[in-house]
Amino acid sequence: MAGLLQSNPCSLKTITIPAIPNYTGTWGNQEVTHLLKRTLFGMKKQDLLYFSGKTLTQTVDELINPTAPLPAPPLKTYVNDNIAAGDPDLNIAIGQTWVDTHTTDGTAQSRRRSSLKAWWLGLQLNQDRSIREKMVMFWHNHFAIETNDVSNARYYYRHVNLFRTYALGNFKTLVREVTMDSAMLVYLNGQLNTKAAPDENYSRELQELFTLGKENNPNYTEDDVKTAARVLTGWRNDAVNNKSYFDVARHDTGNKVFSSFFNNTNIVGRNTADAGTLELDDLLNMIFSKKAEVSNFIVKKLYRWFVYYEITPAVETSVIKPLAQLLVDSNWDIKPVLRDLLMSQHFFDSSSRACYIKSPLDLSVGLIREYNVVIPDAADVVSQYNHWNNFRNLASNMQQNLGDPPDVSGWKAYYQAPGFYEIWINSDTYPKRNQFTDQMVGNGYTFNSKRVVVDAVGYARTLIAPHDPNALISEIVQLIYSVPMSQSTRDQLKKDILLSGQTSDHYWTDAWTAYMAAPTNTALFNVVNDRLKALLKYLMNLPEYHLI
Repeated sequence: MAGLLQSNPCSLKTITIPAIPNYTGTWGNQEVTHLLKRTLFGMKKQDLLYFSGKTLTQTVDELINPTAPLPAPPLKTYVNDNIAAGDPDLNIAIGQTWVDTHTTDGTAQSRRRSSLKAWWLGLQLNQDRSIREKMVMFWHNHFAIETNDVSNARYYYRHVNLFRTYALGNFKTLVREVTMDSAMLVYLNGQLNTKAAPDENYSRELQELFTLGKENNPNYTEDDVKTAARVLTGWRNDAVNNKSYFDVARHDTGNKVFSSFFNNTNIVGRNTADAGTLELDDLLNMIFSKKAEVSNFIVKKLYRWFVYYEITPAVETSVIKPLAQLLVDSNWDIKPVLRDLLMSQHFFDSSSRACYIKSPLDLSVGLIREYNVVIPDAADVVSQYNHWNNFRNLASNMQQNLGDPPDVSGWKAYYQAPGFYEIWINSDTYPKRNQFTDQMVGNGYTFNSKRVVVDAVGYARTLIAPHDPNALISEIVQLIYSVPMSQSTRDQLKKDILLSGQTSDHYWTDAWTAYMAAPTNTALFNVVNDRLKALLKYLMNLPEYHLI
């Protein structure tokens, strides 16, 4: 395992000429905002200030080189009710991790899965200034599996940590690790794949969804799927020790001959204890020898995730193919490709901005982060996890359930033509989005008497000139929107909301100044708070708020 975690010998420093032209235009707040809202879940004002003092190169290099260690594991915050007597989970105290303790109890597994999902959303809320959490979600969608189908929360925890470990690493290595991953072995029946009863589930998705795609012509054949399944026989899970292992007694030791698409490759059958990894390496070497197909496939998915869903012939020629070649030249390291894409002229082109509809997680997590919403800390871990899980549930109600994509293909918004991202918005989800933003600005959400809510006045106090209604609206729009707002619209908002229908700016300035002079005066606070809440609600109910 230690060898697999080592960096690839072909590193970023060997790639000196960008595959596609670098951006050479203005590097200002609008450009920083565009980059951060695509690579983070939401953008705090502090993020904008931090990166606006850096160059584009410095910013991208920091985003793609996270320095924070892997996070501490999820904790037990659930009750023991209805967990079977004698189950080891009963011995875990509230606030301690469950990831090191085996359980056979279904109720405990269900509660652990909720704990895992809450923890995961908490990591998105508390992300560092790097692209890592967005890449974890990218890989989660790419290698989509469902917690309910896997059931074993310890398997799923290791699965998610795998993406966090290799988020910006080597694609081929990640495919190898996923193939042997316990959660994947459960989800796509790898643990049931034996020489007596070969199961083609994983071998099919390995080629169709994970590496080659199904759009290439010619492509792998149905016999290639069956033959790859034979290569992958013998893998099993050890739930007690939370690991996968290879059982040669269940392995097909015969030779495996593939189609002309794979140059009639013959993977020699083995009957040794390491036959599983040796034949897996042969299989992946064969698949990744189709360099053009694999590289184009994964680069397109990265492009659709970070830039735009439509890939025109011009984009195919000028962006996809050069980046695909860079991926091959980098020996399948993802980081050089991301670096060139995020620094490119194409990424910052006007047609690439504010054209991406926020996913439910971008919306919910982003709102909490951009308004600096306070959530109970680890001193009240039960309330903390419950609030995290509430926001995860809210995103699920808007059709993105973290940890449970709809099927092995992932969320339709990332692949289904012609709608793609537009699938996030429909007659059911759009009202729920507005209800969520209204609730967050209004009464918020309460658990154990701990309320989580947007502090409109506190947020305004972080801005440069909250006493000036023009500057106030301009800065809020700059921070929460990815599109400009016309001056006439700003003026109308100012008059209708901040000035309560009056025409002179002093109707707001005087109210704010009076509040600041007596911040404990409830009546003065309510005057500015009510107007600010109305402003934020209105801004977040507009379609523009849902674009990044």
